[in-house]
Amino acid sequence: MQPVDKQKELILAETAYRSVLDDILTSRLRGGTVIQERKLAAQLGISRSPMRDALRRLEGEGLLVRLTERLLTVRVITLEDYLQTLDVRAAVEPLAAALATPHLTDEELASLERLISRMEHGEPGAETLHWAFDDQLHDTLAARSGNMFLARIIQDMRRYTKIFEQQTVPALVMPGLKDHHEILMALKAREPDRARKAMSAHIRNVRRRTLDNL
Repeated sequence: MQPVDKQKELILAETAYRSVLDDILTSRLRGGTVIQERKLAAQLGISRSPMRDALRRLEGEGLLVRLTERLLTVRVITLEDYLQTLDVRAAVEPLAAALATPHLTDEELASLERLISRMEHGEPGAETLHWAFDDQLHDTLAARSGNMFLARIIQDMRRYTKIFEQQTVPALVMPGLKDHHEILMALKAREPDRARKAMSAHIRNVRRRTLDNL
């Protein structure tokens, strides 16, 4: 059993990691921003040690870049980075969708259906709902694929594409909604090949719409 102080340190480091990761994914910390370890720690009311651990973890995941021994910045996701990550997603996410289709629970499908219905009915906060649905859909399919290596790749690649889209591309909620609806219908029908094709078409469409709107 770990000492209480060590357990607390690990919990604080995880909290710091989640906080900074969320700031990066939501563009509160944009690409190129210099990381101020002391300031971030103070905002969370923690010491610099767990914050330092969190920043090292994010650096290891490629979301922070070390310019000097003491200087970290948020990684700038370039268009080339973005297109390459979409290429990887196009290779693995259709497979994940097909693998996951037989294993999705009725509750998971109902939750996705509720979210997409709120968007279709024009509920306020469309962009927030879009990202909530997008995260839930892709994360659920990755997890239900039953392949932890596949799920990890999808998680990593989606982080890069999400950062780029939020910082660079105008919100394209309604076109994306059509794609998501097609995927959801395939999942509800429990048709793996249809789900694979719908996911493949979705990622192709994301690429096309992004390039058209840059």
